[in-house]
Amino acid sequence: MHGLSVFVLMLATGAAAGLLAGLLGVGGGLVIVAALAWVLPGLGVPAESVMHVALATSLASMLATSLASTRAHAGRGSVMWTSVAWLVPGLLVGTLLGTIIADRLSTFVLALGVAIFCLAAAAQLAFGHTPADDSDAVAPRGPLLPIAGIAIGAVSALVGIGGGSMTVPLLIARGARPVRAIGSSAACGFAIAIAGVAGYVAAGGDAPALPAGSYGYVYLPGAVGIALASVIAAPQGAALAHRMRGAALKRVFALFLLAMGLSTLASVLR
Repeated sequence: MHGLSVFVLMLATGAAAGLLAGLLGVGGGLVIVAALAWVLPGLGVPAESVMHVALATSLASMLATSLASTRAHAGRGSVMWTSVAWLVPGLLVGTLLGTIIADRLSTFVLALGVAIFCLAAAAQLAFGHTPADDSDAVAPRGPLLPIAGIAIGAVSALVGIGGGSMTVPLLIARGARPVRAIGSSAACGFAIAIAGVAGYVAAGGDAPALPAGSYGYVYLPGAVGIALASVIAAPQGAALAHRMRGAALKRVFALFLLAMGLSTLASVLR
């Protein structure tokens, strides 16, 4: 695949990821992973490392995406910093554990896990309870959050996401308004991205035959191209989120997860 074509694709992927980051409180990681799973073999990434590089590169791009999305939501008062503080310790520990586990799994197993996760999360959101948009503002807290954070971080590392598809439903279930759950999830995504990048750089240090520009499992040119576009698009997604009602946001989120699950499943079976 030609270098310019790859860069244009990375920019397009980043724009979609940034819009979803602001709109849905995710780092757009499922979009990025699905796109990279198709592109990386053409860049010379060995088949046994494709999903590892896709997951690591997705998390690296989220360093910028999550910051842009968090800033946009914080400016609108929709980040529950108390809840974020309770979640972060567990997220850091869980994400590092997830990178260690992922390094020991095959590309097929990782891709299948991403697809199943997307479909399950879509079903949960489609049929779960949604608090009223005008309900009292609740900022969940307590020891359940760091415990849940360990699981969220581990799964995030295994599927290359910022944890929004788990953090958002968790906070909504604990009484938070959807738009505030989304804003807080964006902030949590930054902690997951930091731990994930550190873990995947270390885990991929001895991986053979990775393309130039790779640091461990992180493919830096791809991460930079995705991040450039996503930072521009994230505030637009956040603005759109504040114009939609909670039930509508959940439906959009569920449809997004369904599409990403089917796309990743197709990449596994091709």
